[in-house]
Amino acid sequence: MRKLSMEELNRKSVEEFHEAEKLPIIAVLENVRSAYNVGSVFRTADAFLLEGIYLCGYTAFPPHKEIKKTALGAEESVHWKHFKNISEAIDSLKSLGYRVYALEQAENSLALNELKISGDEKLAVIMGNEVSGVEQSTIALCDGCLEIPQLGMKHSLNVSVAAGVVLWELVRSRVGK
Repeated sequence: MRKLSMEELNRKSVEEFHEAEKLPIIAVLENVRSAYNVGSVFRTADAFLLEGIYLCGYTAFPPHKEIKKTALGAEESVHWKHFKNISEAIDSLKSLGYRVYALEQAENSLALNELKISGDEKLAVIMGNEVSGVEQSTIALCDGCLEIPQLGMKHSLNVSVAAGVVLWELVRSRVGK
């Protein structure tokens, strides 16, 4: 085995990324206080060729020094929108035909590995504040809650790690079909 060179990775340019067909998945960040976490989600969205990111409430948005540091240019490739009010973001998503889920531990939440996705179904996943999670008022507007099964003592993951887990699971179910 040998590590591949950057040339061998055959990565898309920003222009090629913009022109590429995206997966109909939107990551929504609600009141995420760390711009470093936001930048990390940008990189994940780029890696998985997501439709975009919605940044809501006081979540930082580009241009921002800390986002740029962790996004490594993904803030230039990934389509994003900022909404002051999360309910406006959810209304927009639903009007575009997206099923909207909160990523939260809640009554009747669905384990991530149990979610059934059909073909090119449009999905949006809301991830919340690092301490308080997704707001209850936001959960009430969603089609349901997804939960990442956790087996240890801790009952939460860093928001950027949780985003990586849930977004990969949504992408994995579509890759190679």
